[in-house]
Amino acid sequence: MTDIARAPTDWNSQAMQRRIRKRYAAERRFRLIGLGAILLSAAFLAFLLVTMVANGARGFTQTEVRLDIDFPASDLFIDPATLQGFGADAALAGADLDGTMRAAARQRYDGMADGMLSDAAWLRVRERIKEDPSILGGTATFWLPASDELDVAAKGDGAPEAEAVHARLEAADAVRTGFNMRFLTGADATDPTVVGIWGAFKGSLLTMLVTLALAFPVGVLSAVYLEEYAPRNRWTDMIEVSINNLAAVPSIIFGLLGLAVFLNFMHLPRSAPLVGGLVLALMTMPVIVIAGRNAIKSVPPSIRDAALGIGASRIQVVFHHVLPLALPGILTGTIIGMARALGETAPLLMIGMRAFIASPPGGITDPATVLPVQIYLWSDEVSRGFVEKTSAAIIVLLVFLLAMNGLAIYLRNKFERRW
Repeated sequence: MTDIARAPTDWNSQAMQRRIRKRYAAERRFRLIGLGAILLSAAFLAFLLVTMVANGARGFTQTEVRLDIDFPASDLFIDPATLQGFGADAALAGADLDGTMRAAARQRYDGMADGMLSDAAWLRVRERIKEDPSILGGTATFWLPASDELDVAAKGDGAPEAEAVHARLEAADAVRTGFNMRFLTGADATDPTVVGIWGAFKGSLLTMLVTLALAFPVGVLSAVYLEEYAPRNRWTDMIEVSINNLAAVPSIIFGLLGLAVFLNFMHLPRSAPLVGGLVLALMTMPVIVIAGRNAIKSVPPSIRDAALGIGASRIQVVFHHVLPLALPGILTGTIIGMARALGETAPLLMIGMRAFIASPPGGITDPATVLPVQIYLWSDEVSRGFVEKTSAAIIVLLVFLLAMNGLAIYLRNKFERRW
């Protein structure tokens, strides 16, 4: 017989001491492995955030070039009287503002004029004239968006020719780089110097509102019925298995379902937040049902027994006692499901929400796109200016997701009850 067999409680024996040392060594190794996993995850997260912020911070800025336009000396002729009221757009439609602007640039900057200004710079000239038609009577100073090449060069990553042009403009105090408010208030465009994120952001908001309005009530009521009222038989077991399987179905399958049912069969408007919300609601609903059932199941049976004991009906027990106690878990699961839906791209591509949308949607039936799809479309552009705009849009999406997760934590803490 060994020492352990003869004296199982002899902690001073050599065999027991070896076993204790091995046990402690294994515990230390496990702690080090766990710490290493956490540090590795934190390093990847920090690398992602630093890379996105470093590339995307430049997307929130814009380079502008100063240009003085002498309207009386130009070939442009617009009667200021026609710019009053609703006829301003029609009066400016036939004016060669782009030619006037580029002629002034050639006169002011000589050889640097070509490729110095954005293709959409004339739009800012038009907006200024609409705001103040009196500038047509003299010389006006404009700060116009620089071209894509000059903008990249101003941020320290351009071609040598563009950097030389920027250096000469900077010496003449004719260039500046500042915060690009249009990026937060504009919509999509073919020119990276004038694109904005508001159109896609509003499309995401409208799509999420439709998703929440459909998925939350149906999901919560389904969870209540399955957990509190449904009999335990073969059919309810089949429904539970189906819901669990739906939660694991690839999202593109829901896109194919939306394409077949909502577009081809029901003929709903293509590329609309209404259809996108319906598709994402189908995808989010199983997650809400599962989270709701787990939250309802976590309520102690004593709560139900006490409510029934004082004369409450079955529906009063559920809606006055069980649901308020399960609400934190339900809301947390709902927000997590909505956050997953916010980042989806594949199902929305299937229903056509990848169209070029030049203006923000006005309602849930107007053509729209969403932030993930907008990021996907910009990442596929050839122009270098879209690279930093893509990273900036990713930052906006991450902030939106963090806000939703923060809302989930706040709601959980606000409605949490301890017993």
